[in-house]
Amino acid sequence: MLITLCYLYLWARWGRGPAALVRATVQRLRSSRCSFTFCSAAAPPRGARVCLSRGGRVFCVGESQTVQWSDCCFPLACRPGDPYQLIARASVDDFSKLGVAFLEDRLQMANGLIPQKIVSVHLQDSALKELKGQASDPPAQLLQPNPESCVERNPPELDIMESHDREDPRSPGSASTWGPGRAPVGSEPAVDHDRGAGSVEHCPLHLSSCHECLELENSTIESVRFASAENIPDLPYDYSGGLEGLADDLRPERDERRVNVTGKAPNILLYVGPDSRDGQDRLQQVRSALADCVDTDCYTLYHLPPESALRDPWPDNCLLLVIATREPIPEDLSQRFTTYLSQGGKVLALASSFTLPGFRVTSKAPLQDTVQSLVFCKADGSLVRLSVLSSGCVYEEGPGEPLGPGKLHGHLDSEDGDRLVVQVPFGTHGGEAVLCQAHLELPPGSPVVQTQEDFNLLKSSNFRRYEVLTEILTTLGLSCNAKQALALTPLYLLLATEEIRDPLMQWLRKHVDPEGVITSSKLSLKFISSYTSEIEITPSAIPVVTDTESFSSENFDFEIYRQNLQTRKLGKVILFAEVTPTTMSLLDGLMFEMPQEMGLTAIAVRQTQGKGRGKNAWLSPLGCALSTLLVCIPLRSPLGQRIPFVQHLMSLAVVEAVRSIPGYQDINLRVKWPNDIYYSDLMKLGGVLVNSTLMGETFYILIGCGFNVTNSNPTICINDLITEYNKEHGAELQPLRADCLIARTATVLEKLIDTFQDQGPNGVLPLYYKYWVHSAQQVRLGSAEGPTVWIVGLDDSGFLLVHQENGDVVTVHPDGNSFDMLKNLIVPKQR
Repeated sequence: MLITLCYLYLWARWGRGPAALVRATVQRLRSSRCSFTFCSAAAPPRGARVCLSRGGRVFCVGESQTVQWSDCCFPLACRPGDPYQLIARASVDDFSKLGVAFLEDRLQMANGLIPQKIVSVHLQDSALKELKGQASDPPAQLLQPNPESCVERNPPELDIMESHDREDPRSPGSASTWGPGRAPVGSEPAVDHDRGAGSVEHCPLHLSSCHECLELENSTIESVRFASAENIPDLPYDYSGGLEGLADDLRPERDERRVNVTGKAPNILLYVGPDSRDGQDRLQQVRSALADCVDTDCYTLYHLPPESALRDPWPDNCLLLVIATREPIPEDLSQRFTTYLSQGGKVLALASSFTLPGFRVTSKAPLQDTVQSLVFCKADGSLVRLSVLSSGCVYEEGPGEPLGPGKLHGHLDSEDGDRLVVQVPFGTHGGEAVLCQAHLELPPGSPVVQTQEDFNLLKSSNFRRYEVLTEILTTLGLSCNAKQALALTPLYLLLATEEIRDPLMQWLRKHVDPEGVITSSKLSLKFISSYTSEIEITPSAIPVVTDTESFSSENFDFEIYRQNLQTRKLGKVILFAEVTPTTMSLLDGLMFEMPQEMGLTAIAVRQTQGKGRGKNAWLSPLGCALSTLLVCIPLRSPLGQRIPFVQHLMSLAVVEAVRSIPGYQDINLRVKWPNDIYYSDLMKLGGVLVNSTLMGETFYILIGCGFNVTNSNPTICINDLITEYNKEHGAELQPLRADCLIARTATVLEKLIDTFQDQGPNGVLPLYYKYWVHSAQQVRLGSAEGPTVWIVGLDDSGFLLVHQENGDVVTVHPDGNSFDMLKNLIVPKQR
């Protein structure tokens, strides 16, 4: 793991013996063979050096004695140019002194050079011999140190120093401009920056990433900045992790495939062209699509800016290079990408002009930004058909020796059969590229997608888009396994009204055992005042925190929930969890005992064992509204005599919770028999599961419900519909939240139940038919060869009525049949 001494020092500076601490840390890192970095940042305020910003307070260290670089290191070799680099050797004590002076801006270089980065590496003897062997070349020479500067020097222990472009602290120019008399420079563990010195081509220097320094700071230190800096300068990324070897031209020839020798998690680099607003949007789109496919615990996704792509040693630790820019790629950069491939690299080109010998990119203007049907062949030979957004280009035979095609390929489902996807093995070291002219990185809601019809086609294929992208990434050697199992979290007992707190706590004291536990057939709940990490959480034993004054959640705003909950009973007592097995089980031990007026409900952000109908699992991605509501219905009541209607009322409540908001009445959210929430008649975005138990004269009903609110993947969500509505009508409807809609759904459901109890089915069916998707729909029963029927509506018990060709009307029960909207079939339900 990268350890950045810069930020360690800023904190240690205020304690005793900072130099000793830095020295001790260097010793420990040295013994562990870790690489580490001193990084500079923006200029400190005038008259001050190192500064620490903590909240609204700023502390600065004044001027100190300068240190000459030549007093702290033994120069070995250098490389002039941009950046200017130098390899040197230093002892642990001298390296610590060098780093402390560098951090305090007291380090002076030769010829007015400004150091920007000092990096440790472990330089092998073979590398030193290679350096000496190249010293006779005109562009590379070994530095001959001044003998006077080397006397009484400690034994050499640490190696190297490198130079990067740095802005003159007194100049307002960009990160690679220099003030008068300045020259670009940076460093590695001990350095000379003499402009007359030679260089080692492709110098094998490890640069720890400044990007990672910033990430380390953001995650471990609240605020560390130079007091005068508005922003930390945007230094070039370094993607190489840690150097345990040399650059390619200093390594012996070998035939094996590229391997990661740095010990760090390998990187996926994203090249999106010149820095611009369009480039930033594209970067976010590509990053989001890949993060949904690959195991982000195994890989890090980095932006590769054009300047870094040309200059930095990124190929050393790059497992996959993704090229996703419509802009022409400069020849020198294209050559570097090809060189990376020849060394065993992997490339994925998305709607890019980048190509390889044997292929050329041909423009077909009529295809640009249109939705086309793609036939994609997977590695095992199976085919996937999907709708994709075309870039407007195709691949054709081009100049150069044709390369043997790989197993993956894709072509348009058209008469021409234009190729949109080709897999190209490259070189003798295992290099491989997949070239693609379909916008697999763009979501269906992208601004490029203009029409509602195109949006519908792309959303219908969204799952298959991820299937194709995952197949490509897997073929290129990446792990796309399921993410690591989520860790379960405690439950929190939340009360929508304070009036029920005392009655509830009194009830709990009477019903828990001496250990504070209530046990049911499915799990046990242990009620505790506060939670500590030592308390174990398992699917069968979950702690419940009762003291929730300090409760907070990034994904559930309890105040928003309370503001939108307008019920007499439902949803008043909440068991909330960030991550739980399934909300359907949480209420099992409480539902028959807790007073009905307390309105018990369970809400979760994520579920690890979500349940659907029958044996189906319910996916529970972040952004899905997940809840289980306890409803008690008297047996001898209109709804008690027609219990199948409960699932219809819940589906209707979700739709009405959205469409009853002023301005949102035309959001195309609908109900599908018997228990689904749909976008139009195209895609499912939610479902309802009902478990009922009759005890005495009362039905105890658990209504589980999950519907997509903010998660666009893998299918569609409510906020997608809002975005498309705004685009089509020029509206400015705001996105909705899961906590708001869960509360509104409970409120609407209570009103629907009251209406049903007062007026029977006719009191709710007009609203149900307003939103359902089946009016006068023609379907087949049983199979594609089954009899044709027309859907009439619901019967008095809530079952589906269909009209047969012979004039008979038959009833279809929801517990035994399922409606396949894509095939217009009513088929037996899998049990």
